[in-house]
Amino acid sequence: HLDPQQRLLLEVSWEALENSGKNPQQLQGSPTGVFIGICGNDYTQRIFSQGPEQFDAYVATGNAHSTASGRISYILGLIGPNLAVDTACSSSLVSIHLACSSLRNQECNLALSGGVNLLLSQEFSINFSKARMLSFDGRCKTFDTSADGFVRGEGCGIVVLKRLSDALADQDNILAVIRGSAINQDGDTSGLTVPNGPSQQSVIRQALANGEVDPTSVSYIEAHGTGTALGDPIEVEAIGTVFGKTHSVEQPLIIGSVKTNIGHTEGAAGIAGLLKLVLQLQHQQIAPSLHFNQPNPYINWSQLPVKVSTQLTPWPTNGKSRIAGVISSSDN
Repeated sequence: HLDPQQRLLLEVSWEALENSGKNPQQLQGSPTGVFIGICGNDYTQRIFSQGPEQFDAYVATGNAHSTASGRISYILGLIGPNLAVDTACSSSLVSIHLACSSLRNQECNLALSGGVNLLLSQEFSINFSKARMLSFDGRCKTFDTSADGFVRGEGCGIVVLKRLSDALADQDNILAVIRGSAINQDGDTSGLTVPNGPSQQSVIRQALANGEVDPTSVSYIEAHGTGTALGDPIEVEAIGTVFGKTHSVEQPLIIGSVKTNIGHTEGAAGIAGLLKLVLQLQHQQIAPSLHFNQPNPYINWSQLPVKVSTQLTPWPTNGKSRIAGVISSSDN
């Protein structure tokens, strides 16, 4: 009765450490933190549907979200902070934010952070379908006029985080630097799941300020971009407003959404966007967003300084660093 999400987190955490050049077996007793975004409980529902006579002594530990993160620390002998975060679709990126804060506060010297999402039962898909949240044709058509909902996806991603000064001192292989991050909430909107444009503007500005990043230097935004008729225009409006003074229609900010490529991985959506961004930095190219054929007419494209990436293009630096942002939102 072990939730497959827990097994997947163990496997991917080990792989992440190996890819970082760390020997997982040498971390025992170290102040390494674990910050995991997880919000799905499909496996628990499958167990409960079998009736209490099928329960064993491990149902609770095998399915609790707190144990999903805790088991990583237990297996590896890590004694740093350990958090399971559920903020719905933004869970994994909020986990990244909390991991960075923990590192800055000297609570840990190394952090494993990310998220997981597996689709193992039908109940939530039926619910989302009845709420008319899902795309009718199984395509996530972000920013397009035909956008009619998102597509559910599965995934797991883990990154190994470290203070930049320590990574440089240890001559680690640094794939990217997180300059700053921020989180907030929409507050009182017209509906529980309705986005708040001004709140989105505020959190973008706060992240830029926290990282001491000049908006002029930002050339790409990995948007939340679920492909919904309501959410896409609000998000693009917020992005365009924040960068309106530093970018123009002639020199636009490039935007995209990995959800058009792999679907909406919900609790792992934020880490999926971050990993896509890191890969783009590595390859020095911007990947295309799919299914963008006719721009959403509710987005004021002629006035906003944004452009959707529709083909694989080089990511020039003009002698400067490549700087980008990742946005992850939720209906919590």
